[in-house]
Amino acid sequence: MKSAVIVFPGLNRDRDMIAALTKVSGTTPAIVWHQDTELPQVDLIVIPGGFSYGDYLRCGAIAARSPIMDRLRERAEQGVKVLGVCNGFQILLEAGLLPGALMRNQSLKFVCREVKLEVCNADTAFTRGYSQGQIIRCPVAHHDGNYFADSETLERMEGDGLIAFRYAQGTNPNGSLNNIAGILNARKNVLGLMPHPENLIEAAHGGDDGRALFSGLLGQAA
Repeated sequence: MKSAVIVFPGLNRDRDMIAALTKVSGTTPAIVWHQDTELPQVDLIVIPGGFSYGDYLRCGAIAARSPIMDRLRERAEQGVKVLGVCNGFQILLEAGLLPGALMRNQSLKFVCREVKLEVCNADTAFTRGYSQGQIIRCPVAHHDGNYFADSETLERMEGDGLIAFRYAQGTNPNGSLNNIAGILNARKNVLGLMPHPENLIEAAHGGDDGRALFSGLLGQAA
């Protein structure tokens, strides 16, 4: 599977994501600058985490209006898989590719620690490396990860299996409604999540709970 990583000014997790994709797939992803107007022919497009444009205005709001995002929308509509992690999740929301919004953490403080996640829908390209209801470890590092959507949207998402991950065992770090940590679009080819699976894929990270997301997605053995 060929992949591409979109880079925006201010991101600081792009190298982590590139390393994760390279280690799991054995192939280095294409690097796409946010001002580019074309995307290579790939199977997976990733927006990594960090602080695009210094999180000015709203997190992800400026990045969501970059030229490359028009191409990303087109590819998503064509069924290409799109993954947004942390700031990438914020950018996907601001671009209208996922429903809802991410607000300031309930504590109003930056949170950087490990949490536990429940796999809520294992029947997707992103989560097929896990089992339904599996509890995994994953680090978080964010200030604006408090997921919110109106009650009608939440009901639809719950009913349609669009909640991919929830914070489990009382580890919700930000106050997200329904303990939501990661969501899918209606077609289930776009995933946004706040935790960083790319930072827990090998023993050097202290564990490999995040690896199955990439190995399942990239078609590699875990």
